[in-house]
Amino acid sequence: MAATAVTAAAGMLTGCGYGASADDTPVEQAAGVSGAKLSADTVKIGYFPNLTHGTALVGLQDGFLQKELGATRIKSQFFNAGPAEIEALNAGSIDIGWIGPNSAINGYVKSHGTSLRIIGGSASGGVKLVVNPKRIRSLDDLKGKNLASPQLGGTQDVALLNYLHGRGFKVDAASGKGDVNVIRTENKVVPEAYKSGSVDGAWVPEPTASRLVTLGAKVLLDEKTQWPGGKFVTTNIIVSQKFLTAHPDVVEAVLRGSVATNAFIKADPAKAKADANLKIKADTGNALPPAILDPAWASIEFIDDPLSDTLRAGAEHAVAAGLLKNPKLDGIVDLTLLNKVFTAAGRPAAGDAGLGAK
Repeated sequence: MAATAVTAAAGMLTGCGYGASADDTPVEQAAGVSGAKLSADTVKIGYFPNLTHGTALVGLQDGFLQKELGATRIKSQFFNAGPAEIEALNAGSIDIGWIGPNSAINGYVKSHGTSLRIIGGSASGGVKLVVNPKRIRSLDDLKGKNLASPQLGGTQDVALLNYLHGRGFKVDAASGKGDVNVIRTENKVVPEAYKSGSVDGAWVPEPTASRLVTLGAKVLLDEKTQWPGGKFVTTNIIVSQKFLTAHPDVVEAVLRGSVATNAFIKADPAKAKADANLKIKADTGNALPPAILDPAWASIEFIDDPLSDTLRAGAEHAVAAGLLKNPKLDGIVDLTLLNKVFTAAGRPAAGDAGLGAK
């Protein structure tokens, strides 16, 4: 299943990481370990300490995942960028991960369809075009301006390039130069770049967007307005194919825990938000202040469906931008276990948009 990027850099499709390195010390989740052990002694889970990974944050912090796993223990490891998490999945350092859609696509394509499966959804939304209101007052003012995106070929980078193309702007995808200059800048660096004036705005996920607002930026566009029904995948759940084959009961338990976590988030969003922030503080040493946390959390919808149709659309946008060539995505999505969980709960099945195994 060959698929090649236009440039080597463009091939490194990345997710919505808040930084660029992995924490190399797995942390064992000990609280709440009880009940029967499943087919694996341990399941290794990866995620980002980022609000768009709120399902993983709350699920780990409040024990929803561990409850479903019984005596099968969790070892969790956080990452700050998609490529590092994919590398860990391929190496067997993690079994299941929360990750952005383009990182999942890239991992699947580079392995010729052998590395992973997308098995569930986690988040929709939480991505905005935020600008300096002194330099950009409307969408008509974008020409000649410098806009940041997290990384070349990343989920937000593809969305920005697709949006600019739709408005008639010409931008070279590889260099980012054109009628609008796209400056690839890590999320953690974007606020300083904004303050220094080196970028006029940014197409970024939360909490970076809300962080920029505290610096005087204004939200010019919410990406959800560009998608039918206002929904598009921001974070998915992936699993290594090897682990899925060997331990489907464990994978199903994690999915039950994820579904239970999202139900809790919907039922008590204030406590869930606070608990997610506690997990971020535990992982990074710093909690998010309310001025950033509150609007960021409110803009994210936590979901169980992976929104496979928007995953396919995102891949098509990457092809149109020249960042991917002929990606073969058949089989990237496997919703067998998620739909088993849905059936048990009396919920309708989620669709795979033709991306399931034939």
